[in-house]
Amino acid sequence: MPDVTINNVIISFPFKPYPVQEEYMAKVIECLQNSKNGVLESPTGTGKTLSLLCSSLSWLLTKKAQLQAQSLVGAIDKPDFGGHFFKQLNSGLKEGTGDFEPSTSFNFSAPKIIYASRTHSQLSQAMQELKRTSYKHVSTAVIGSRDQLCIHPEVSKEINSSNKIHMCHSKVKSRTCFYYNNVETRKDDPFFKQEVLDIEDLVKTGQKFKCCPYFLSRELKQNADITFMPYNYLLDAKSRRTQGIDLQNNIILLDEAHNIEKVCEEAASLQICSTDIAMCIDEITTVMEDMAKDIEQQNDFLAENSANIQKDFTADDLCILKAMFLELEKAIDAISIVKRDEGDTHPGGYIFELLEKAQITHGKEQLVIEKLEKIVIYLTTTSTSPFARKGNSLQKFSDLLRTVFSSGNSLRHRDRIKRCYKVYIQLEESKKAKKSDAWETKKVISKNEGKVISYWCFSPGFSMQQLMEQGVRSVILTSGTLSPLKPFISELGISIEVQLENPHVIKRDQVCISILSQGPDGYSLNSSFNTRNDPKYIASLGRTIFNFSCLIPHGILVFFPSYPIMKKCKEEWQHAGLWTKIADRKPIYVEPQYKDGFINVMNEYCEKIRDPSCKGAIFMAVCRGKVSEGLDFANANGRAVLITGLPFPPLKDPRVILKQRYLEEMRKEDKDALSGQQWYQLEASRAVNQAIGRIIRHKSDYGAIILCDCRFDNPNFKKHLSAWLRPHIKSFSQFGIIIKELKDFFKYAQHTFPQPNMAGMSSISSCISLSATSASFDTTVSRTGIATSKQNFEIPRTDDTFDIDSYANEDDKRQKSTEEKKKNLFELLETQSKPVINFSDCKLKKNYTTCELTRSINEPAAKRRKIKMLPVEFNEHLSGPSTSSSMNAENKDRPASSEQTFEEISNDADKKALGKAYLKEVKRSLSEADYKIFAKMIQDYTKTGNFEELLKILQNLFSSKKESHHLFTGFKHFLKKQHICAFEDHCTIIKNT
Repeated sequence: MPDVTINNVIISFPFKPYPVQEEYMAKVIECLQNSKNGVLESPTGTGKTLSLLCSSLSWLLTKKAQLQAQSLVGAIDKPDFGGHFFKQLNSGLKEGTGDFEPSTSFNFSAPKIIYASRTHSQLSQAMQELKRTSYKHVSTAVIGSRDQLCIHPEVSKEINSSNKIHMCHSKVKSRTCFYYNNVETRKDDPFFKQEVLDIEDLVKTGQKFKCCPYFLSRELKQNADITFMPYNYLLDAKSRRTQGIDLQNNIILLDEAHNIEKVCEEAASLQICSTDIAMCIDEITTVMEDMAKDIEQQNDFLAENSANIQKDFTADDLCILKAMFLELEKAIDAISIVKRDEGDTHPGGYIFELLEKAQITHGKEQLVIEKLEKIVIYLTTTSTSPFARKGNSLQKFSDLLRTVFSSGNSLRHRDRIKRCYKVYIQLEESKKAKKSDAWETKKVISKNEGKVISYWCFSPGFSMQQLMEQGVRSVILTSGTLSPLKPFISELGISIEVQLENPHVIKRDQVCISILSQGPDGYSLNSSFNTRNDPKYIASLGRTIFNFSCLIPHGILVFFPSYPIMKKCKEEWQHAGLWTKIADRKPIYVEPQYKDGFINVMNEYCEKIRDPSCKGAIFMAVCRGKVSEGLDFANANGRAVLITGLPFPPLKDPRVILKQRYLEEMRKEDKDALSGQQWYQLEASRAVNQAIGRIIRHKSDYGAIILCDCRFDNPNFKKHLSAWLRPHIKSFSQFGIIIKELKDFFKYAQHTFPQPNMAGMSSISSCISLSATSASFDTTVSRTGIATSKQNFEIPRTDDTFDIDSYANEDDKRQKSTEEKKKNLFELLETQSKPVINFSDCKLKKNYTTCELTRSINEPAAKRRKIKMLPVEFNEHLSGPSTSSSMNAENKDRPASSEQTFEEISNDADKKALGKAYLKEVKRSLSEADYKIFAKMIQDYTKTGNFEELLKILQNLFSSKKESHHLFTGFKHFLKKQHICAFEDHCTIIKNT
């Protein structure tokens, strides 16, 4: 592997690094060498994670070597160095390697690295990257929960996480867990020092060696150079204590840090309600009853069994706790909510006032927490049925106390609480009384109206400052989507001295970024709250997606602002028949709202992409959903991403409202601080940036990014997009122009960049770790076409394999022909005696195998009928029986339809072909005299635009004859744009009369 030297640190990289990777690694080393904090943005696909790991680990090994040398020099100066040194040196050599392993005689404190990301799947991907490097020999560990790591047959089956924890504690304390008991003897096995083990590997290894993966990971962490863990283990003070995570002089790498603000706020927030307090009283009462029974029992057998359950609390403890909860319940009941529909907001310090009414103050809370923990363990371990276990409410209250009193009782802490927190109180939703049975825990409801008390943190800096107070050496926050950096840094509330906004490794011609303001029918694309339910908007968006599905090869990702909007569009398109039309071109897969079935959906999508008999697939997903983050849609898996709207947070959500108010309060003190409205816009833009990052995942990849909402054209939004995107953005108001742009882009890309081996492509789901049992997706198959130009014109395209080059050549010829002639359809029809069109050439392109006719304009959108005919049959129907006997034999039993109208075609050549077919049908239906009138009418309308006169003549020629009515309605597609609506209204009137 090639080496590169940056700031006197030699970095071994798997290949010669790109300039953007060298710049990124230089910033990482600058942070570590100078103990500074950094915010580094590098687009997805630039090798960010690989660069982060290689640079940080190379610096760490260099630092350890320096510390070893300094320790050795200090030891030489000691009087007793002599033979004792060589004895320790020999014992410190790694067997068979000759590498020096420092003995305990040489004291030095080397930093350690903590690598954190949002999910275990993202951590697994990072660990796979580590395996590719020359640093795979470093000591590693991964921290997970019992949900992921427990292999005990009884404990692992427990559904509730809190119960699982307490059951584990009980078995460990009593030494009744066989797997835990084996950890001590297995932890020094050489296998664990030779391999980089992620969560899945750790579980398999634990099963193989019959030792607990959960406690094994904690043992490995003690001596690990780098430890991988999810954010919440690091940012939640309670989790840090539970996991024994030491931050003193250590380095924290926060990857995928675009989520860090929300994670910080949620880690410091909590919610509790009247029902929880009532359940606490009920659980304490249950323990008191159990204790009373034990005292009364004189039977030796019962007494012996009772003695097996050790109680670390007394009857007096229970009485005090019950009295405390009764006082707290009384205080909560006494709260008067003024805004009953909305809820009331109080300063953060209000939570201390409320707890003080129950005699819970600083200094006493720790004693309460300790007693509650012991009672919870008792409740968890005394029940054999998972459905009857109690203690969850007591655990929840204990967590509340830990959160509220997390930073002591200093005036500084109280002031931070007052500034960063709000207490929001609203009425608790009433629950109908249900018949209790063996499957349901008894519900205890307060007689008064229940209340929900939300203790919400609105400052990410609150948790980040607590983190830094633990003696952290350096924090590096990195992601592909942190822009704009200034407001992001201001929210963190800590000193950031190193910043980077990296460009992408791809070239300009590898990406096509467009803002589309109108659909193919000219209707404005705007998914704002006022228009998102407009049927015309939804229909226009559906036609937009359909047309792109015909043009863009392979995989397309379509992101909606939210699940309800995606569901609404799906229902409308299904009702109108547009969903089937889209799915006919590319099978559609829909992101499940819940975890179940997600893996199966992803696998189905990937299989369709790899299937040579398919034209690709569409994956419809949601910004901030499972698909929008952490997944890799490289190469054919994602050739384009369509963003259908701005994913703003719910405007009326109480937490969103209070967050904006909090920011406005902060802005009064600091004019440069982020405003509430700016934060609201940033939330949307960051979600968009993250969704965009699913495609273009490496140096040779390419793809299109289409922002399908006119609001994306706002300069305030553009400046919030990632820095590498901004120079490439183009805005289009006309649909035909963007079609031409995309056509040229994919034609060029197909012939310029390496194409992936479809058969060898791996499944996307191989990169993620989620449990799934069932699929939830929608697929159908059919044939459709492409849309371009001013109106909703669609070019029928149904060839089995999509050849962008052949299509581009055809379109180039049509474009050239159009530019040379500068004539429209009506100019081509200018004649009084006979048409100038050569009917022998009246055929669609040979690669078109079907011609889809438009629905009748007299019928509503949901009921319009679509008729498909082969080109030969279509021409025969227009021109009469063919002279070819073989053609007659093939089609003699096929009836002709007289209720057809004509498809909308975007380019002049195909529109001309359709005009020929229409004109031929008109000539066959009219007498020679009437045909002359028809031809003169077209000539006059082309010159004067007299719609009233044209309508009058059309009525005289066609509307009186039922068999010719389709020719009357079919003329709609040759009208000037400003006359179409009036013509449709006239057709509706005729139908109703």
